[in-house]
Amino acid sequence: MNRLNICLLLLATLLLGSCSRKNYLYLQDMQLGEMYPFEEKHEATVHPDDRLKIVVSCEKPALAMPFNARTGSVQMREDGTVASVGSTDDNKYRVDADGCIDFPMLGSLKVQGLRLSEVKELITRKIIDEGYINDPLVSVDIVNFKYVVLGAIGSNGVFTVDDDRITLVEAIAKAGDLAQNARIDLVKVIREEEGGRKVYVHDLRKMETFYSPAFYLQQNDIVYVEPKYKKKDAEDRGIQYTTLLLSITSSLTTILWYLNSNR
Repeated sequence: MNRLNICLLLLATLLLGSCSRKNYLYLQDMQLGEMYPFEEKHEATVHPDDRLKIVVSCEKPALAMPFNARTGSVQMREDGTVASVGSTDDNKYRVDADGCIDFPMLGSLKVQGLRLSEVKELITRKIIDEGYINDPLVSVDIVNFKYVVLGAIGSNGVFTVDDDRITLVEAIAKAGDLAQNARIDLVKVIREEEGGRKVYVHDLRKMETFYSPAFYLQQNDIVYVEPKYKKKDAEDRGIQYTTLLLSITSSLTTILWYLNSNR
């Protein structure tokens, strides 16, 4: 390879590198050593079409069995013990369009809009008030938590998590980080609220993102990262052209130095 080809290869490499570099700086206004408060315990809110896994237990398993009989019935054996007949053991309940679940022994329960701890308290209180069990242990989890990621980001699609806690930053990282053409100041979360949809806009350069109502994602949230469209404003084009011109000038200076030093 002659000297000219080497120079051209070097120029192409520098130009490609300058074009593909991401100039993102997240959370620019956070100060080193500063303490920032955060929500230690986040809980998801129940929505229609959620699937809840609810398990009831107590010191005497036979007393809790009727509440864990998802389908079928409960019968008394000859030895006095209680058994479920034709039941499943998944203990999963779908929240219907009215925001209710049909729970064994307790009937229809309105759970839409409640946090998981509030659903747990509701079921525990009803079991005690109706005289079934004095000290029930109730666990409630969402088993189909999902959200959607779209726009200028590494991977678009529907994502699921094992529990009900995921932040906006974690969702972006899980989707492969922002794309080269992403607007870091226009990261939106579209959420279903009170019979409609609300849009929360985030600037990931600022720490106020941590305090957004949509920093912790909810079931069925849509994360949309606004792209930089081809039709850019004058300021954006000026920055792009200036950066490109500086890269070309720097590359040509390097090549000229190389040619002069090897004569």
